[in-house]
Amino acid sequence: MNAAARSFTDALSAVRLDNVFNPYSDHCLLHDRPDAAERRRNNLQLSLSTAVALNVRTIWIARDLGYRGGRRTGLALTDEMHLDAYSALFRGLPVEKATKGPAVGERTANVIWGLLARISEPVFLWNVFPLHPHEPDDPMTNRCHTARERDACGEFLHKIIDLIQPEKIVAIGGDAHRAVEGLGIRSEKVRHPSYGGQNVFIRQIEEAYGLASEETQDLFSLYGS
Repeated sequence: MNAAARSFTDALSAVRLDNVFNPYSDHCLLHDRPDAAERRRNNLQLSLSTAVALNVRTIWIARDLGYRGGRRTGLALTDEMHLDAYSALFRGLPVEKATKGPAVGERTANVIWGLLARISEPVFLWNVFPLHPHEPDDPMTNRCHTARERDACGEFLHKIIDLIQPEKIVAIGGDAHRAVEGLGIRSEKVRHPSYGGQNVFIRQIEEAYGLASEETQDLFSLYGS
């Protein structure tokens, strides 16, 4: 499996698109360590290999990598504040921070990892567009990928599914769901946690995984039940 994960990561590293940062080959002069791209490739390669070895049954898919999250870590829906949690989720996977300075957090990642901490199984995280699209001449911004960009990287989502063979695919947000469906892949749609959707997203994931709601847990704690 290591060979398959390495081949996948090498192919993704070779993608070049305008106004797109490829965290597996590009270097950010402002934030990255000298070996940042190599660290992010290793993070992804190890994650993919381990997901297959652990027979991960679910993939959560969002839209694009963000400049505060996956651009820095090389891991979808994961900021630097949650690298230790990512490692624990994958049974001690040695993922590494690739940037200089203090760890940076991302709001969406914080919500995602708050729920993953309550789920007793590893989940593989991915994006429809697995790179970071940004506005022209402004790399520290996020934008939605274009149809052309999605077509250029659509094969990678299919390869992820072929390698992991998940029982369930969860698309986070309407944009991700439409893009996944557009690639011919069926998925279950949940609300994206940003822009006022946090409570709905949490409730949908709680229901999908049979988790007690946080409100119920708070009541039990309050009354000692």
